[in-house]
Amino acid sequence: MNFDLSEEQELFTSTIERFSAPIDVEARRKLRMIEGGYDRGRWNELAELGLIALAASEDDGGMGGSPLDLALVGEAIGKANAVDPRLENGVLPARLLAAAGDARLESLLSGESVAAFAWAERNQRYCLAPEKMRLTPSGDQFVLAGEKTAILGAGIADLLIITALDENGATRFVCLPKDHSGLELRHYRMADGSIAAELQALQAHVSPSDVLDIPESDFELVVADVRLLAGAEMVGLAQRLQDETLNYVKEREQFGVAIGSFQALQHRLVDCYSLLEQARSMLYRAALEDRSSIEGWSRSSAGAKTFIAEAADHIAREAVQMHGGMGITEELAIGHAMKRVLLLSKLFGDADHTLSEYAKAA
Repeated sequence: MNFDLSEEQELFTSTIERFSAPIDVEARRKLRMIEGGYDRGRWNELAELGLIALAASEDDGGMGGSPLDLALVGEAIGKANAVDPRLENGVLPARLLAAAGDARLESLLSGESVAAFAWAERNQRYCLAPEKMRLTPSGDQFVLAGEKTAILGAGIADLLIITALDENGATRFVCLPKDHSGLELRHYRMADGSIAAELQALQAHVSPSDVLDIPESDFELVVADVRLLAGAEMVGLAQRLQDETLNYVKEREQFGVAIGSFQALQHRLVDCYSLLEQARSMLYRAALEDRSSIEGWSRSSAGAKTFIAEAADHIAREAVQMHGGMGITEELAIGHAMKRVLLLSKLFGDADHTLSEYAKAA
């Protein structure tokens, strides 16, 4: 079996490396301090490179990237410790709009607009089905009322894709501008420095054209895709954590010698290396699964995300422990990487939640 990357895959990964090279820790902090937590000009550059269009098929106006293509890009973004919210503001909404056949996908792929997905509700833990957000008919329109929380990437979003419960108890999807009348947002920072928001819909009127028709099976595929790609970025982040720690223990001295010469630390770093390679193998194995079977694809992505999240978390904690207290700060790259791992590991379910789904499907 040939494990070498194709010419296109090599091109995308090298493009990301060049694109992210100027973003060191200080530049990353400055980007996070911009209004919205990110630079829209940089988002347009990301779109021009095709890294958002890769998430949509050619029929939908995208570049038709395979799950493995997307995973490799996600891994490269993680390894670069990049600040770009490609997953939550690009791939996730692009998959949803493509599933609905919505015309707003074109502006999203081109970088003209940015979207965020509002699905989480209070006291719902990781349940994807809405409960408190309701969509009820009102004449020839609908009325949206309720609350959402933890809307990732809301700080830079123009559009919100919102899940709601209709009068028949079915999940519906609504796409509205962020400044739509009747919507109120309260922004706050997440662990990785990005800007999320809580949403309150106060009897917001919704036209039928803003209600997306996304079949349940297609939504399950989108969730599985995003779980896998969250795992891909965590693999890249774990690689960055491992590399930074290796460099540090070669330079940091105690008792007149580099701490990397201590056998106890060497054994722990070897364990991290083995765990990282297992996580990468799990990612590639899952990315090569047959996506035509919803059950099989969902099971593979849930299993991969569970294993990768636990592996990345372990490597992050070892990296911080070997660096000491400064490892958790924003002065070092590993602090940023660890916080991003914490966020991604909870996306669409933490390790316990996704493991239980994997067990049920196995």
